[in-house]
Amino acid sequence: MSEKTTKRLIVGNWKMNPSSFKEAEKLFIEITKLISHIKKTDIIVCPPFLYIEKLKKLSRKIQLGAQDSFWENGGAYTGEVSSEMLYNTGIKYVILGHSERRQMGENNNFINKKIKGALASGLIPILCVGESERDLEHNYFNFVKTQLLECLNGISKNSISKVIIAYEPIWAISSTKDRKDAKPEDCKEMTIFIRKILSDKFGSESSRVKIIYGGSVNDKDAELFLKDGGINGLLPGKASLDPKKFSKIIEICETLNK
Repeated sequence: MSEKTTKRLIVGNWKMNPSSFKEAEKLFIEITKLISHIKKTDIIVCPPFLYIEKLKKLSRKIQLGAQDSFWENGGAYTGEVSSEMLYNTGIKYVILGHSERRQMGENNNFINKKIKGALASGLIPILCVGESERDLEHNYFNFVKTQLLECLNGISKNSISKVIIAYEPIWAISSTKDRKDAKPEDCKEMTIFIRKILSDKFGSESSRVKIIYGGSVNDKDAELFLKDGGINGLLPGKASLDPKKFSKIIEICETLNK
């Protein structure tokens, strides 16, 4: 890991959960209590849009992010939420290009616009990339390369350090049929490749980019990925909805940061 990227981060993606603010508040408060001693790990929680503003008032230790944003800051875009709106609620991060959004029709061009909109509004985009399968011909490298280059097209060298890359192999996430467990060596292999692509495109500034891992990471395999995956943090989904499991992941990260 580069000296500039040593501080790790844990990003909890709540997805479309829980079903009421009362449940969200309880979950958030429980997590806050369990991680009160954490000092060396950045903790981010990305809840559904409508919980963000109220949850923000409950903790200074946990930073809040959004699960998506639109590239325009106003206009006739029914149902969309702009990066500027999110920034004005006081949040700092936004997940973009998640595999579940891509399955609903988002392409690299859309995501590229969203990244530019997020950066222009002062948000830090967490760009998700990852292959759906690992073929024997290793075409998955080209797949991830295309995602990176098209999603980051037009991003300046001065801005790239503000982008976080989340490697999320689709074949390893819990919602994928016949999913397989990813191993730290799978993650490290792709992380090295991602850093090479970023270095070729953005030069030395790319060394400041943090790369984190998703893919159904949990409290049981978090340590292995953090130790041997060549990454700067994790993006838990389901595990972030369980205060004990999520806090354990954070605790593991904090211990490794010492």
